[in-house]
Amino acid sequence: MAYFECIHLGKTYKTPTGNAVIVQDFNLTIEKGEFVCIIGHSGCGKSTVLSMVAGLNDISDGTVVLGEREINGAGPDRGVVFQAPCLLPWMTAFDNVMLGVDQVYYHATREERRQIANYYLAMVGLAGSMHKRPAELSGGMRQRVGLARAFALSPRMLLLDEPFGMLDKLTKFELQQVLLDLWNRERLTAMMVTHDVDEAIYLADRIIMMTNGPAAGIGDILSIKFERPRDRSEIMNTELYYEYRDHLIHFLEERASVRPALAG
Repeated sequence: MAYFECIHLGKTYKTPTGNAVIVQDFNLTIEKGEFVCIIGHSGCGKSTVLSMVAGLNDISDGTVVLGEREINGAGPDRGVVFQAPCLLPWMTAFDNVMLGVDQVYYHATREERRQIANYYLAMVGLAGSMHKRPAELSGGMRQRVGLARAFALSPRMLLLDEPFGMLDKLTKFELQQVLLDLWNRERLTAMMVTHDVDEAIYLADRIIMMTNGPAAGIGDILSIKFERPRDRSEIMNTELYYEYRDHLIHFLEERASVRPALAG
């Protein structure tokens, strides 16, 4: 049995004019320690899938299984990083991370919990800024806090919803590397939603391509064969990188509106 499964997953909203089917028959398995990216056009249902996996959005059809347990609602076994990190503004970066650490490691001593928060904040490059409040941090620094908070939970699965979508290119590259460095150490099973083809190729083991809605599903899956750890400049100088890129762009431009009979 796979570590993680979406089985006939679907989301439907009731509207005055009838049912709006957003996602339909979404089937996906992910092995433990695998990093998967989901791409597709805006509004195709990528974030809807991730929010159902996170337990933040009710599932209309099908089920989600993580570690042989059916998911029912949100929980600390899934660390979530959103496009905006949702930090409590009156708390420091350290205190924002400690909120989750206190919940998960309630059996540990106060000092042990502080060491966990300190460790992950240092790992994302915030050792000198952990006692600043969100208003004193840049957008990139706030997102580093979000990454530290998610990894500090030691979750079974990491869920990322376009976490770098609002950042400038240089900061995005820096945060992608921070994410990969942490992931290479922890090897958490990860699902990331992104609209950035290059980001998906750099980060993922597999890229899941979603068809356009309504009733969006999986249109294609691309396996990325670059060895880890990865060097951005090295892989971008290979023919394979541009073969992957052309495949993804062709899907988005030509095939995203056509859903195969047996997707996934």
